[in-house]
Amino acid sequence: YQRRVHGYYKENRTYNESIRQQVAEKLQWLEEETGKKFGDNANPLLVSVRSGAAISMPGMMDTVLNLGLTDVAVEGLAKKTNNPRFAWDSYRRFIAMFGNVVKGIEGENFEHVLSGVKKAKGVKLDTELDTEDLKKVVQGYKEAYKAKVGSDFPQAPQEQLWAAIDAVFGSWNNPRAIKYRQINDIKGLLGTAVNVQSMVFGNTGINSATGVCFSRNPSTGENKFYGEWLINAQGEDVVAGIRTPQQITKEMSISWANENNIPEEVRKRDFPSLEEKMPETYLELVKVKDLLETHSRDMQDMEFTIEEGVLFMLQTRSGKRTALAAVKIAVDMVHEGLIEDREAVLRVNPKQLDQLLHPMIDPKVKTKALAKGLPASPGAAVGKVVFTAEDAEEWVKRKEKVVLVRIETSPEDIGGMHVAEGILTARGGMTSHAAVVARGMGKCCVSGCGEVSINYKTKTCTIAGKEFKEGDFITLNGNTGEVIEGQVPLVEASITGDFGVLMKLCDKFRKLKVRANADTPHDCAVAVKFGAEGVGLCRTEHMFFEGNRIDAVREMIVADNLEQRQAALAKLLPMQRSDFIGIFSEMNGRPVTIRLLDPPLHEFVPHDSEGADAKLLAETLKVPLSKVSQRINALKEANPMLGHRGCRLGITYPEIYDMQVRAIFEAAVEVKKQGKKIAPPEVMIPLVGKVQEFTILKENAHKVAEQVLKEGNVSLKYLIGTMIEVPRAAITADDIAKEAEFFSFGTNDLTQMGCGFSRDDAGVFLGEYVQKGIYDYDPFQVIDEDGIGKLVQMAVAKGRSIRPRLKCGVCGEHGGDPASVKFFHKVPLDYVSCSPYRVPVALLAAAQAAVEDLDY
Repeated sequence: YQRRVHGYYKENRTYNESIRQQVAEKLQWLEEETGKKFGDNANPLLVSVRSGAAISMPGMMDTVLNLGLTDVAVEGLAKKTNNPRFAWDSYRRFIAMFGNVVKGIEGENFEHVLSGVKKAKGVKLDTELDTEDLKKVVQGYKEAYKAKVGSDFPQAPQEQLWAAIDAVFGSWNNPRAIKYRQINDIKGLLGTAVNVQSMVFGNTGINSATGVCFSRNPSTGENKFYGEWLINAQGEDVVAGIRTPQQITKEMSISWANENNIPEEVRKRDFPSLEEKMPETYLELVKVKDLLETHSRDMQDMEFTIEEGVLFMLQTRSGKRTALAAVKIAVDMVHEGLIEDREAVLRVNPKQLDQLLHPMIDPKVKTKALAKGLPASPGAAVGKVVFTAEDAEEWVKRKEKVVLVRIETSPEDIGGMHVAEGILTARGGMTSHAAVVARGMGKCCVSGCGEVSINYKTKTCTIAGKEFKEGDFITLNGNTGEVIEGQVPLVEASITGDFGVLMKLCDKFRKLKVRANADTPHDCAVAVKFGAEGVGLCRTEHMFFEGNRIDAVREMIVADNLEQRQAALAKLLPMQRSDFIGIFSEMNGRPVTIRLLDPPLHEFVPHDSEGADAKLLAETLKVPLSKVSQRINALKEANPMLGHRGCRLGITYPEIYDMQVRAIFEAAVEVKKQGKKIAPPEVMIPLVGKVQEFTILKENAHKVAEQVLKEGNVSLKYLIGTMIEVPRAAITADDIAKEAEFFSFGTNDLTQMGCGFSRDDAGVFLGEYVQKGIYDYDPFQVIDEDGIGKLVQMAVAKGRSIRPRLKCGVCGEHGGDPASVKFFHKVPLDYVSCSPYRVPVALLAAAQAAVEDLDY
């Protein structure tokens, strides 16, 4: 039974009579279908109460199983099934789950009771307890419940049902669910549905079982049946990692045993696969798996229960997967004829692609693993050991890289998992909470590493007998499951195979070109490797900080007159020319947009006019400290981001821009004379707000460019354009377009000036603005479509009204954000530009925007 209820107990935490009547009617229908009676003591109908949001949020909301059991009903169930151990096992599970989910009792209160009974009997596993033992557990659980709640465990099934429904509805707003929606950008949903289902039981004995499976491997994407199961268990046993799960297929089981050094005879006896232990049920499960995947045309994540040899499917949904798996599954399903090209493009989340671009352990480095767990999520991670999610978040705020080490993770750990470089757990299988969530996040994860022993009180752990304290470095290899002491060198991932196929599919649909923000030849090489079609922003000021170049820059700044400034700039000219030669050569005929000096000059000198750095500068330049101090103080501004920077510097000190333009064109001449390909250089003048600013600087740049081309006896086309980052420039874009040959939107500054936010200070309140719905997203991360987006649209329309083929692009941080890229596609811009490592993200987002425009 499923009923979506909007506005459930929103004001008074009550339900209207209509809802209660529908629940009663459907409960009666369920009784008729099953031949059991809810609340009956002789033949009780037991149900599960589960969440059912429109978007899958695995493990984030709550579930209650075995609901309907009471002190009397448990005896009736024992008699009816002739299986008292099963009945009492189900009752103790229900009390613990109801206490935790409905009443908020910490699970450790019940775990303490269970551990005490097992210890008294001298056993390790829950399955080794008999009926009398479980009765003791139930009694202990009821006492723990009363101690925390102040009343006895409820014995009225209707009371249990409505309390559980209330709790599951309420779990939509528990901290982990809210955090999950924030991390995964899930917005616009009103809440969750609640599903009430009749129970089937995997804990009735050795002919019953429960499991979680995927129609394809969610880590690699291979078209191989994948999953884990446990005999005589219920669903939470598989994901909680309390017992070591067994593999679904024989192939996986043998592979798992080999990885864990388990002899074949031990594997077959103690850890047989479902395929071997229950072959007929396995074949039935395979048929269901194939049917569900063919019907849904997507990889499925399924939960099942086997009750006395009969297979029951509990739920299915599209499975969470790593980026590697998402790409492979999409490409394979095209080849298999399950989906079309355009659907494959839509199947991969652009943000996930970052996972494929992360470093891996350098294969040239010999490593020795301390221990080995399960390779739950691929990649590699190096970081300092921390033991709680809260500590992980705190350390990362201090710019530390951490690895979260836990006995097992729970949904409450999601914040720490999100910020950690990787996750290591002592318990849990490939479908444990840690594994599933880490794969979805793209985090490296090693789970079920039995050689890890953790002491949370002392914040230490031992791995294969070696002690690690909080703050010690470890390395994880998520591809092999290895745990390695210390920091192991990592290398960039290579992008080949299915990824290349997906990018070709993107090229088939996208209209928006993608460039990269690149300041060095190395940046350009990386960008081209990832598919960049040009450089959309080369920031010349970044070159000034290399080596001892900063000395020449500072000499120019401290200079008393034009002659001294030109002498200093003459030292910088060959350095900048060399950089541009490397960039033009690396781009091999692809367009390059070079922004002339933008930041204020004070960024290049020490901040303290009397400090040690100022004294060192005076010594280096061989000038009095008083002169350096006077110049530093003169450069100070109340609001430097709105001060003497960008084109204003070029107006005041034209010799700076003249030097940079000369370096650009001398490099272009050299590259062309070498016989290499070179696209028309694009010279960009920043921070223009009035066309007169641009006109003066364009004329200066044009004179220098023509002079250099004449000196080199070379003919070369070029463009001189501007960066639209001042609101006035957007409003008067038609005037500016009369002179400018291209526009590039600097959306970082355009957002800062358009919204009136200081990018350096807005972090104090922007998070709360997003939380309260004032902005849907941080406008510095996702373009503010209703505000800054309209400035972009207006500027493009005005500019193209004067110059119809005006090239327009964006080079701010928004150029690599998928949602922003889709907006820029609609404007439409000609290209977006982003960091080299985000180029594939932008390529995919651009293709998705084009596909979404198509009529199906």
